[in-house]
Amino acid sequence: MKKNSKYRQGVFNPVNKEKYKGSFPIYFRSSYELKFQRWADANPNVISWGSESVIIPYQNPLTGRISRYFVDFNITMRDKNGEIKKFLIEIKPFSQTLPPVQKNKKTKSLIYQQAEYVKNQAKWAAAQKFCESRNSTFVIITEKQLGL
Repeated sequence: MKKNSKYRQGVFNPVNKEKYKGSFPIYFRSSYELKFQRWADANPNVISWGSESVIIPYQNPLTGRISRYFVDFNITMRDKNGEIKKFLIEIKPFSQTLPPVQKNKKTKSLIYQQAEYVKNQAKWAAAQKFCESRNSTFVIITEKQLGL
């Protein structure tokens, strides 16, 4: 984990290694991702999970070029009725799921936030379409769902 970073990052070591489908080491890029990884590893209803192992092409609206979206997590689990469901999961702070609001003047920070928001919307639309064609569900999880 980086000591000077404002965000918590590092390597996750699962207890249930057999459930993880992907390459090791498993990285987490935020405390939100770490909490989700711990949940997926410990949850008996989770059959398998992976981190950044699904890549979806999307058109970047800022460049017009095709880019690659590495979805945070893919998960296969058994629901309360015993049915097997597949999900693609994106972990984001709630504030990044809303359009940025201009307060007074346009700052570099606001311009960056607007660009990221537009890019994320394109990624998420591509993920939604990808999931629809594969009997899967795309979900954005924020600190609200993680209980933070």
